[in-house]
Amino acid sequence: MTENLFDGVLKNGVPITMRPIGTDRLPEILRLQDEVVEALEDKARLQPLTEDEFLFLLEGNGDMIGVFNGEEMIAWRAMLIPDNDQEGLGRDVGVPEEEIGKVIYQEISAVSPRFRGNGLQKMMASVLMKRVDRSRYRYVCATVMPGNIPSLKDKFSQGLEVAALKDKYGGKLRYVFVKDLEETDRSRTESRQAPMDDISGQQALLADGWRGTGLIRTEEGWQVEYER
Repeated sequence: MTENLFDGVLKNGVPITMRPIGTDRLPEILRLQDEVVEALEDKARLQPLTEDEFLFLLEGNGDMIGVFNGEEMIAWRAMLIPDNDQEGLGRDVGVPEEEIGKVIYQEISAVSPRFRGNGLQKMMASVLMKRVDRSRYRYVCATVMPGNIPSLKDKFSQGLEVAALKDKYGGKLRYVFVKDLEETDRSRTESRQAPMDDISGQQALLADGWRGTGLIRTEEGWQVEYER
């Protein structure tokens, strides 16, 4: 029987359990992904995985957990062990070549539109990050589309930082995040803000050694906080 990683009640009163999921849940995984994509106003916000990509992940190349209300899967989230940094995220953020094997990706997540606003993204992230084998993996990488505020907040809340802003997945602009699990001192002496829609300005900051560390809402719109 699959272990329960978490039992609790959402703030809307719905009881949930969280547990690892495998290939037997693939139809439900795909169905929930379709439900999430269908509800998006901007479909480009999400880079869906194919059935083959899910199978690769579930067959020993990652870690995936599901959140259940009874037997209904209402959310899932995944970490992927990339084959030689297959999307290049580790190299994008400057991981030394001899350490590329220590890169793991925070992959796609999905929360049923009927259960949004209950903090499920953050709950799943906390559980998955604790499950990372730190004797094998040092760098957690992820990508987020500019303008995807919930996902950006999610990454920053976990201590991931923007280290690159470039085209990925066949020409789609993405922030590339990284967290060094062995880093203990993040003291920075300079900080500044850049408008999220100023792509070239942010790319110049990143090239000059700045890291994106937070998100701020101002009268002018969303600003990314950069530090170095």
